[in-house]
Amino acid sequence: MLTAKETRESFKAFFASRQHQVVPSAPMVIKGDPTLMFTNAGMNQFKDIILGNVPVRYPRVVDSQKCLRVSGKHNDLEEVGHDTYHHTMFEMLGNWSFGDYFKCEAIDWAWEYLTGVLQLNPGRLYATVFEGSEAEGLERDTEAAGYWGKHLPESHILNGNKKDNFWEMGDTGPCGPCSEIHIDLRPEGDCLRISGAEMVNKDHPQVIEIWNLVFMQYNRKADGSLDPLPAKVIDTGMGFERLCMAIQGKTSNYDTDVFQPIIQRIAALTGFAYGENKQKDVAMRVIADHIRTIAFSITDGQLPSNAKAGYVIRRILRRAVRYGYTFLDRREAFMYRLLPVLIDTMGDAYPELIEQKTLIEKVMKEEEESFLRTLETGIRLLDKKIEEAKAAGKQIISGVDAFTLYDTFGFPLDLTELILREHSMKAGIDEFNAEMLKQKERARNAAAIETGDWVILKEGESRFTGYDFFETESEILRYRKVKQKNKELYQIVLDQTPFYAEKGGQVGDTGWLISEQETITVIDTKSENNLSVHLTDKLPAGLTATFIARIDAKKRIQCECNHSGTHLLHEALREILGAHVEQRGSYVSPESLRFDFSHFQKVTDQELRKIEQWVGKKIRADFKLEEHRALPIAKAKEMGAMALFGEKYGEEVRVVKYGDSIELCGGTHIPSTGMIGTLRIIAESSIAAGVRRIEAITAEAAEDYFFVQQDVVRELRSLVNNVPNLIQTIRKSIDENADMKKQLDAYTKERAVQLKKEILARAVERNGIKVVQYTGKGHADFMKDIAFQIKSEFKERFAFIAGLVEESKCTLIVMLSDALVAEGYNAAQLVKNAARHIQGGGGGQPHFATAGGKHIDGLPAATEAVAESLGLK
Repeated sequence: MLTAKETRESFKAFFASRQHQVVPSAPMVIKGDPTLMFTNAGMNQFKDIILGNVPVRYPRVVDSQKCLRVSGKHNDLEEVGHDTYHHTMFEMLGNWSFGDYFKCEAIDWAWEYLTGVLQLNPGRLYATVFEGSEAEGLERDTEAAGYWGKHLPESHILNGNKKDNFWEMGDTGPCGPCSEIHIDLRPEGDCLRISGAEMVNKDHPQVIEIWNLVFMQYNRKADGSLDPLPAKVIDTGMGFERLCMAIQGKTSNYDTDVFQPIIQRIAALTGFAYGENKQKDVAMRVIADHIRTIAFSITDGQLPSNAKAGYVIRRILRRAVRYGYTFLDRREAFMYRLLPVLIDTMGDAYPELIEQKTLIEKVMKEEEESFLRTLETGIRLLDKKIEEAKAAGKQIISGVDAFTLYDTFGFPLDLTELILREHSMKAGIDEFNAEMLKQKERARNAAAIETGDWVILKEGESRFTGYDFFETESEILRYRKVKQKNKELYQIVLDQTPFYAEKGGQVGDTGWLISEQETITVIDTKSENNLSVHLTDKLPAGLTATFIARIDAKKRIQCECNHSGTHLLHEALREILGAHVEQRGSYVSPESLRFDFSHFQKVTDQELRKIEQWVGKKIRADFKLEEHRALPIAKAKEMGAMALFGEKYGEEVRVVKYGDSIELCGGTHIPSTGMIGTLRIIAESSIAAGVRRIEAITAEAAEDYFFVQQDVVRELRSLVNNVPNLIQTIRKSIDENADMKKQLDAYTKERAVQLKKEILARAVERNGIKVVQYTGKGHADFMKDIAFQIKSEFKERFAFIAGLVEESKCTLIVMLSDALVAEGYNAAQLVKNAARHIQGGGGGQPHFATAGGKHIDGLPAATEAVAESLGLK
């Protein structure tokens, strides 16, 4: 029986022996594709090839791809841990053919690997083929069925509908029929009673799909029609975890050696044995699954956050924490302690886990501790809602409140329901679902994009000229209309372009397409499936004209100053703080730069100054840009170029060098460091555990920043008569102000004591109530303190009524003793009724309330109204 490690390697070796190029897994977190946040299938990294945007380098490819499915079309999150075979992060074993072999070889090799290499029982295997679609004008895939007929009896070749057996990349794009391979893992007796053919695609946990062979042969257009693909593609994907279950004779993915080492470590840490309690078993499976997702996301550069992909990762982490909290009694961070066993099981195949171990542990530990605090806060807020509901005689808390707990505090609904059940209460589920639906609708509307078909004017590949030129003579290759938020825009692809498309943290260029007849403004440039797409709000009238494609040179140069500045900053950070510093993200625009890096404590002011000085020396050295294009990546690494985790690199890369700064980078850069002028750090902060952020400016922006600071200092000097030692003078002024404040506080206390005596001297008893009234000038907060002091001296029936005038406003204050409140009197209601006399409003609590108004002359009437309501008149 093969182990998980052996199975992974055997798959790659099998196809390598059939002239397939073994390629590494792409990052699980996707950058540069607006349609996807995460790699959710093995084909994602080959999307550019399948779409024909880049040439085929290897016609046959094999790999093991790390994937993540938690949102959108493939949303498996809520099922994870509850069944035997759904996961968030999973591995997809795949083999591809780009215009080479097709259905015959794909089917024959799949059969040979499963039954010949892995020795799976042929009698337990079933294949599905596309049954055809009358609406689409597509016939049954008899070709695939014929090839399967060489290996399987007819009873094991099943027809599948369009939903299961016609694969599509999206609403438009390459698609085609597919053939799924299913395996029946049920006991022999069950197989004899009910044929496996009847259980295929019926969600039986032991009759499962393990491999999908996709035969891409069509292109879906925006109008829904299908055109044949010029070069057919084989795209297969086999679920690694499910395959291990079949090989190892298990009935659950979680019982294989992919997950069991992690689960047994969870059991050891929590003191609960796996397999003895259903809820605890679910919790252990959830944590074992989610730890993999979290660790790989961090290694790929995606930290937990409150936005986009980071929010998804935070949700997954918090789901795991919550299961540990609720079912395994975990009140402190512990998941980060599972990392060593994860590295032991997967570190050989994915060495980035080993290299990033320290960062993963620190990020996870801090995120766990933060959410545990959030859980405690949520429980306190829920307790308050429970008290309020009980006081009102209700057994249901509002679904809106439950959603607020979920949305604002990350407090999950099922935990809310669990706590409510302990109090024999429920949540308003219909209201909760309605709020959730509104949120999803808002998100859908914000992200909704209607995309038309590409209109191809001429064939050809787009070439980027922006490293060498600011303008280029260009023609339009293709265009299409897009609609987002009810605004129509156009995407244009040129045969050659100087416009840099946004990627690698650098924003896209803006500029113009200029012909003899018109000038079209390019408002942005994006990279989509390796195409530079120019965004305009108008389509040229002369589509076949020759244009001058001209970028906004000023913005580009500002951007280049900031981008080259990040390279020097990176080098400075490693020099000043240590070699542990690694880039974790960046953002470069014409206005500023942002640089995220690994470091486990705040960068001190002294260190920031040293960093600025170090960068300044490199700028003044005026290092010329040394650029190496299409350099083999091995050669680039020999030069000392730093590769960033989470970035996808090809076999040939671009190297950017300034002096000793050497980085792999596809962005645009300034010809020499002297053009940067200067770099000034304007902010340093923490964005996640073990990750810091520096924000900085260069060139003209840095000069402007200096001028503003200079103006501030000049203005401060003028305020203190241009004294020579500004700081000493300001410090002296602050000290003097603090002394005066102490004197004022002392005076205020003395005045409060005196006024309190005067007010108490006026106390009278009416109808068994000790009454203290005061009307005059005063500050509301000052009088509030006196009111509470007076209240502390009276345990019996007591009322304090004050009317205060402060400048053009007036305030009514009412304080009642606990005894009066117990009798049913309410200060809030009293001031509310009396506030009309001062043309104002107010409120408070039963024992203390205030009202403000602008009609000072009505203040006596207001105080009299309160006294009358208390029966004192």
